[in-house]
Amino acid sequence: MRQSRLMSLTESVANIAIGYGIAVATQILVFPLFGMTPSLGDNLAIGAIFTVVSLARSYCLRRAFEALR
Repeated sequence: MRQSRLMSLTESVANIAIGYGIAVATQILVFPLFGMTPSLGDNLAIGAIFTVVSLARSYCLRRAFEALR
């Protein structure tokens, strides 16, 4: 049974949304260890940029592997 493109996107979005929360929390904890103290807004923006990149990567890889199947 093949996964539809919409379900691939839905799964990727759910995965990335959870990852976004974890990433922002990690940034808030780790950045100060390296002398960086971005504001909450900056942390959210940084997380959002990487989230968009991650979503695109995840979706494209999933579609590529589905095409190979």
